Amino acid sequence: MKAQYFIAILFAISLYWMYLLYTPFLLAMIIAALLAISTSHIQNIFEKLFKSKLLAALSSTFLLAVLFFAPLGYFATSLTLQLNSINPETLMKIENYIRALIDNPPSYLDFVTPYLSDALKDIDLQSLTTNALSITGKIGVFSAGFLKNAFLIIIFYFFAQFNGAYIIGFLKRVIQMSVDDSTLLVKELSSVMSVVFYSILTTAMFEGILFGFAVSFMGYNGLLFGIMYGFASLIPVVGGVLMWLPFMIYEFAVGNSSNAIFIALYSIVVISIVADTFIKPLIIKEINKRLLDADDTKMNELVIFFAIIAGLATFGFWGMILGPAITAFFLTILKLFEARSEECRS
Repeated sequence: MKAQYFIAILFAISLYWMYLLYTPFLLAMIIAALLAISTSHIQNIFEKLFKSKLLAALSSTFLLAVLFFAPLGYFATSLTLQLNSINPETLMKIENYIRALIDNPPSYLDFVTPYLSDALKDIDLQSLTTNALSITGKIGVFSAGFLKNAFLIIIFYFFAQFNGAYIIGFLKRVIQMSVDDSTLLVKELSSVMSVVFYSILTTAMFEGILFGFAVSFMGYNGLLFGIMYGFASLIPVVGGVLMWLPFMIYEFAVGNSSNAIFIALYSIVVISIVADTFIKPLIIKEINKRLLDADDTKMNELVIFFAIIAGLATFGFWGMILGPAITAFFLTILKLFEARSEECRS
């Protein structure tokens, strides 16, 4: 047996056992690596500022934890506490209001009555109300698991930033790609992931602040529900509705019709139309202009949009990172094949 075949077999065996060993941490490691690629520009800025890779990696990790994971942690723990403090009488009021709305809808909702009847005929509202409090325990378990994964991602992110240049250089030598091919692959993936990450962060912060500001005047926890709206807004088309519609129903159920109408109109007009349609693209464009080289962003925005949708549908929350990364990697490989085909024809 030739030596290279023997080494290849050993490599395959070791790769299999490495996979088994690190399977529980694989998703966290991938997310951390993609986030490190997304924020490589920030890492470069810190390295120039501090003249130290260690201090730069620590600063990047702290910034990511504060801007991205701290709000998520606050959201997970606060939501669990809020759900545990729900008054059963309030749930009954909401149930009675929804029943009355279905049985005797206002005249301006007559056109949707047949659709509501078909959609809700198999739903037992009494069962939903009875089981609502038991769901809080499951949410608490989910929150604990999510915080654990967030902690692991932060740890792996630090090591990815600190050793990123060495790892990329090592992989280039191992896979024996040409300098042009490896540079194209890293550049395309980095530029797309940067656009996605900054867009996600900006969208969540901007729209979350607007919604939190409004509900704080209604007596709610503006910070908590602002964070919730920010991350809900990442879900295309229906994200914002998932937040303001329950608020509207709740306010109607407890008799605060003016608050219900206000939150609905404010969310639709100010956030969905003005902020999301007109202001958000300008903010994202300005951020990308300052942090990214405009020539690097070669992936069509519509492709990124559908990649985020597909990622969320397939992988859940972290799909908004994985979806664009997988799509960008695939399209870059196609470009490499195209380049090779042109070389062969010439």
